[in-house]
Amino acid sequence: MASKDQLQSVLKAKYGINKNISQALSKEECERLLDVLSLEPSAAKLVESFAVKNSSLGSNNAYYGRLKSKAEAELKSLQVEYQELEASISSIEADKLKLLDRKQQLEQEYAKLSTEVQQLSTKVETLSSQNLELVGANEQLKKDNKALKTFVDAIKLRLARDTKELLQYEDSQLRKAIIRLFRWTLG
Repeated sequence: MASKDQLQSVLKAKYGINKNISQALSKEECERLLDVLSLEPSAAKLVESFAVKNSSLGSNNAYYGRLKSKAEAELKSLQVEYQELEASISSIEADKLKLLDRKQQLEQEYAKLSTEVQQLSTKVETLSSQNLELVGANEQLKKDNKALKTFVDAIKLRLARDTKELLQYEDSQLRKAIIRLFRWTLG
């Protein structure tokens, strides 16, 4: 008497019925199935057809299972990549906002500096024109000082001559007063 496992092996070898299919059958049902298949060639042919189809479906299931596993792995990889890209986009957008703020600050600073440069240019032009006026006034003052010195020198010379002439007189009091006056005018 054969065991259930041995009967399943015979079903697999003779008719292509996998053990996972015959596993649900009892030992007695496996024996009856073997009897029916040996007595009825059309039943055997039908079972062989089912076995071939089952094998084909098994191969297809395995193939599509591998494809599904591969697709799921790719999906996970793409999801990770997508999350990384989302994080990168968020970071770039945050950096962009910071850069826009900095750009706005720089534009404001540029406008302020441009205004200051314009004001300084205006002051430089004003000071330059004032400097020209001062240079002209200084030249005029030099001429005036020279003329005044010449005039003062002429007065001193005239006073010295007149004093010398007065000193020739004999009166000592008059002489002393003239000497004091002369010394006072000479500084």
